[in-house]
This record gives sequence, C-alpha cells and structure tokens, in this order.
Amino acid sequence: MELPKFLLGDNTDCPDDIFVIHTEFPRFLINLVDDEIEWWEDFQGEDQTELETQVAVLIEQASEFYDREMERYQKD
Repeated sequence: MELPKFLLGDNTDCPDDIFVIHTEFPRFLINLVDDEIEWWEDFQGEDQTELETQVAVLIEQASEFYDREMERYQKD
C-alpha cells in the first residue's frame, strides 16, 4: 500500500485540535492549533541538522494540506 504524504487525524478526546500526520521521513504528527510536533523518529548528529532546516517547510506543507482538504470538504 502506498500512503499519501499527509493524513488528517481526529480524536474526540481532543475536539479542538487539528492533527496532520506526515508519513514520510521524518515522520511526525503536528497539531496545527499550536504547532506542537510529535516526532516518530530518533535523530542524531547530521539528521538533527537536516531536520532543523526542514521543519519550517514541513509545517508549511502540513498547513497547506489541511487548507486544501478543508476546501475540498466544503465543496462537497
């Protein structure tokens, strides 16, 4: 199975939160309400440096994905 790069996550225990899951390296879950990120990777040395340069781009991509999905839901 080929997973999409981003998935929306929902949980009724956290009704005000907006979760986006990034399924590619570096895998993470972001709450778009407060930009809190839960990383599912262990980073060391060079990985940490690369991650720091990618974080802003990944957050922007996650936000764009969410906005696009919401536009599509509103059309239906």
